[in-house]
Amino acid sequence: MTLALCFVLAYLIGSIPSGVWVGSAFFHKDIRAGGSHNIGTTNAYRVLGPIGGTVVLAMDILKGTLGASLPMMFGISPHWWVLLVGLAAVFGHTFSIFIGFKGGKAVATSAGICLAYSPVFFLFACAVFISLVLLTSMVSVASTLGMAIVTIGSLFMHDWPLTVVCAGIWVLFMIRHKDNLARIRAGKENMVPFGLGLYLRRRKAGK
Repeated sequence: MTLALCFVLAYLIGSIPSGVWVGSAFFHKDIRAGGSHNIGTTNAYRVLGPIGGTVVLAMDILKGTLGASLPMMFGISPHWWVLLVGLAAVFGHTFSIFIGFKGGKAVATSAGICLAYSPVFFLFACAVFISLVLLTSMVSVASTLGMAIVTIGSLFMHDWPLTVVCAGIWVLFMIRHKDNLARIRAGKENMVPFGLGLYLRRRKAGK
């Protein structure tokens, strides 16, 4: 019963549409009406600016961390339950009960699970993500390719539950980013305003 409660609570925590609520309460904007129309962190930066985007990022990570930490709070073992319950928070973010079972791509919320499970692995994942953003200037590439690298990296920890969950999240990322991947192939994917990828695109365009 306690474990079932953890899954339900994690789903509800993950379902909190941070971007929608922050945008509405503090910026009087519906994040879904601008940019990519997504409720996640990347679109929050586009629509709400750096302060709003950072707040949404922190909240989305916290959702994953808090949801995944529930088994530890209730004294449930073994430790890999953190990963499985954390997936309920990811599911909540992706299919939020508060906005008609729609949601974001769950990148930041998935990172929050890593933070709860292994802070060291979380730092590794962040380093991979940031490096890829700086190299490609595309959050979508950093998310999809980065998750593939993180999954491979998990093999070196000899922790099969972590590897299985990472692989599952990578599949989810690929599905949620299918439109981004199509734009990447067409050379039309949006870029962040910094990084090597943006420099090369501008150079190629003669700007």
